[in-house]
Amino acid sequence: MADRHPALLAVAHGTRDPSGPAVVRELLDRVRARRPWLHVAEAYGELVSPSLEEAAAELVARGADGPVVVVPLLLGRGYHALIDIPERAGRLLPGAVTARPLGPDALLAEALAGRLGARPSGRPENGGPPHPQDTVVLGAAGSADPAGVADVRAAARLLARRLGRPVPYGVVAAGGPALRDVVAERRRSGAARVVVASYLLAPGRFLDRMHECGADAVAAPIGAHDAAARLVLRRYDEALSRIGEPASAC
Repeated sequence: MADRHPALLAVAHGTRDPSGPAVVRELLDRVRARRPWLHVAEAYGELVSPSLEEAAAELVARGADGPVVVVPLLLGRGYHALIDIPERAGRLLPGAVTARPLGPDALLAEALAGRLGARPSGRPENGGPPHPQDTVVLGAAGSADPAGVADVRAAARLLARRLGRPVPYGVVAAGGPALRDVVAERRRSGAARVVVASYLLAPGRFLDRMHECGADAVAAPIGAHDAAARLVLRRYDEALSRIGEPASAC
């Protein structure tokens, strides 16, 4: 084993829905299973403990002697990924490097396609995986940052490429066409059945809003998919390469 012990500090947004942190922990367990020698710490930007500050204090207390890479468990650029998390981590962990957010990426499209092929999330009226003739719409939280909006568009294109069919997108918060309006427009265009691919990492209020958009089915969030675990480690390795460190290996 290498003498130095690097750490990966994964920072999710946070949600009051208790199933959200449970999904994050399951995802990080998959990350740990892929690299058992890498210390993987869990943190949240808000609403949930351990906070970024609490997790950073624990890393300092345990004397992490390798580079600390902060990986935002976020699906696109925006205030939290570009400003909030890097600035807080920089104050708390001098020398730490913050990776870019998870999305957009072809690995997320792989995970979304997998969720579309499984049982949908949530309520009984949302039944059945999509048929090849169904219209698929990417449902996202949205962003006030133009870069975040561009990332949602890119995610829709990647999913369209993966599925081999057009995939429009809609949002449930801000920064793009309303998901409800996109679903309604697809129906007016003749779609017999509309299925939403949930471009979310974990359950929470945004998933609840997707269930209210009028779609026939809403797939589960990306969650603890193996492709997402691989992507977390990819972002970690990319960040290490920026500071001239080799990818961690046993």
